Amino acid sequence: MKENFLKSLRLTLVSIIFFSGIYSMVVLGFTKALVPGGGSVQLTNPSGVNTGGINIGQSFSESKYFWGRPSAVNYDASGSAGSNKGPTNPDYLEIVKQRIDTFLVKNPGVERKDIPSELVTASGSGLDPHISKQSAVIQIPRIAKERNVQESELMKLVESNIEGPALGIFGSERINILQLNISVDESQK
Repeated sequence: MKENFLKSLRLTLVSIIFFSGIYSMVVLGFTKALVPGGGSVQLTNPSGVNTGGINIGQSFSESKYFWGRPSAVNYDASGSAGSNKGPTNPDYLEIVKQRIDTFLVKNPGVERKDIPSELVTASGSGLDPHISKQSAVIQIPRIAKERNVQESELMKLVESNIEGPALGIFGSERINILQLNISVDESQK
């Protein structure tokens, strides 16, 4: 029994050292090398005041901006979470209905069936800074009218802000909503 105990103790110590130290450093090294920005928060906003990270969703409610995914935690990174309400929960369905109604009022000409679900449902973390190209394109008429610009100009900005899948294979094309809104503001200076 003493022999098994010593083997178990050695294995435990080696595992602690490996998984707490060596493995963590390897993962950190890959993060620094492969993740945009080296895995650190990049603070920015249109006015130049550092108030939030570019990799954290932010609330845009003015009609002159592209809107991102709703957040169940008001984009508070210290409380990252979803609503944890199921798709048949009456409270959840009422919130989604209100978001759809608001979107339809602000985007006349859009039909309910054409609204991408990501524009009316919160992400699992509540912090997702990305939308799909479809979600951006459906908002172009509203923004063009608000800013008095051609829809084709906004389409060019949308196209230029498309990010490919991570490492070229993981996920799908997406658009960082803060970067897109900064591009729209800068195009009008």
